[in-house]
Parts: sequence; structure tokens; C-alpha cells
Amino acid sequence: MSGNDRGRSTTSTAARMARSLADAVLRRTWIERACYLLAAVLICSGLFHLGVLLVTGGSWSGPVSWRKPATFGLSFGLTLATVTWVLSFASGRSRDRAVLLAVFAGACAAEVGMITVQAWRGMPSHFGVTGAGAGLLSAGAAGGGVALVATLATATVLVWRPDPGIPPSMRLALRVGFASLMVALALGVYMLARGMVLSRVGGDVDGAFAFTAGIKPGHAATMHGVLVLPFLAWMLSFAECPERSRLALVRLASSGYVLFAGIVVVEVLAGVRPLPVSAAPVVATVFALAGTALLIIAFGLALRALHRPNCAE
Repeated sequence: MSGNDRGRSTTSTAARMARSLADAVLRRTWIERACYLLAAVLICSGLFHLGVLLVTGGSWSGPVSWRKPATFGLSFGLTLATVTWVLSFASGRSRDRAVLLAVFAGACAAEVGMITVQAWRGMPSHFGVTGAGAGLLSAGAAGGGVALVATLATATVLVWRPDPGIPPSMRLALRVGFASLMVALALGVYMLARGMVLSRVGGDVDGAFAFTAGIKPGHAATMHGVLVLPFLAWMLSFAECPERSRLALVRLASSGYVLFAGIVVVEVLAGVRPLPVSAAPVVATVFALAGTALLIIAFGLALRALHRPNCAE
């Protein structure tokens, strides 16, 4: 293939991918469009509070920090947009999916709202919540947490159902992605439950925040596989490759992601800090880097496939 033909092929592929993303937002149901809009609002809120943190020169750590509304806004906004997008590939009735998304969106808004309100009040969230409306805020956070668990567990069941209409590569990406998200959710519940025991039973609010800080790397490492892996499978759907080649690359990426995230989870549960690298065991670091390398290689091969008219070339 000549350079000009290859360039036109790359441009055509990029245009088809852009149209697909635009359709995912503009030509979906009203509930999906509403979820994307709310996700954008949450992300903007996160960016705004990140700006507040930088302008005020506040601390990144501690129970009362602008970091919390910033990171929660960004994380929940990205997760809401991701779940809305990837569920469009899952099987099931559109009405059931709409209910699932509505509840999940409400839970995301409740969690970020509670965190944001407490930040502006200059009070801690989750643990040691005091002052006017403390009971209402705690109840709202707990209700939002239950809704998150219920909706994501239901979504995980949906993507694990056999569906011959979903390509094997996308099916694997969805299953591994949602499985990793459930691990992140389990770690979040563990942090909240253990933190509540430390703060309310033991009266050690600082200890509760210190404990959750140690678990957060595992929570973060497992949270976004539901975006990374389906995104790779989606990319590969535009490559002129046989499905077995797409599946092989998704398997490679999934293996790398599971290896990396699994090592981080084992480290935090063992009380080992993954970062800085010098603080972690050498063997764990080597395996985590190997997993990262496999993930990068899979994406590199996927990008290469997009530039080729035939993967066999």
C-alpha cells in the first residue's frame, strides 16, 4: 500500500471512530444523554475544585481538603460516562438499562454532592461528620453507596450473560472490566466499613482517614478497567482484522491489566505502599511493570492494526 493510500485509510478510520463517539452521545436515549450531561457537570465540578485547591494553596492530604470534591467529581463523572457508554454494548431490555442508569446517576450525584457540601462547610466527609444536617448527609451517603453496589452488581450480571450478538473481544473486555470494577467497589465498601469502626467505635477519626489512604491505590487501580478494556475492543472494531486477532489483543490487555491491578491490590491489603517504587518489594514492582508493559503493547498493536488495511500484512 502506498503512503497516500495508507494516509487516506487512517483518516477514514479516524472519521468513523469520531462519528461513532458522536452517535454514542447524540443519538442515544434521553436517559443516556442525561447521564452524559450529568457526567460532564461532575467532571467540571471536579476541575473547578482542583482549581480552588491550586489557587488557595491548600493541602492535598487530610480529612478536610479541596482534593476530595476534586477527585470525587472527576472520578464519578468519568465512571458515570464510562458505564453509560459500555452498557450500550450489553444485552438486556432498554427499559431495564434506563432504570439502571437512572439509579446509578442519582447515586453518583448524591456521593459527589455530599462530599462537596462538606468541603465547603470545612468539615470532613464519611468519617467524623458533625454539625447541622450530619445525620441527613450520612444517610444520603449510605443510601448512595447501597445504590452504587446494587446497580453495578446488576450491570455485572448483565455483561456476564451469554449473548451471541456481542463480539467475543468486546464480551471479554466487558466482563473483565466490570469484574475489576466490582473489586474496586468491594475495596470501597471495605474502606468505608473499617473506617466507620475506627472513627465511631474507636473514636480514631485520623486513624480512619489514614487507613483509607492506604487502600486507595488498590481502589484506583481496579476502578477504570471498565473503560480501558472496552475502549480497546471498540478501537479494534474499526480495524480490518479477523475477530480472533481482536480477541487475542483483548486477552493480552486483560492479562496485563489484571496482573498490574492484582499486584496493587495485594500490596495495599498487605499494608505495603505501591508508591514510591522504592518502598514496594522488588518482585511486586517487576510484576506490576510487566502487567503495564503488556497493556501498552496491546494498545500499540491495536493502533498499528488501525493503520493497516489488513492485519496480516
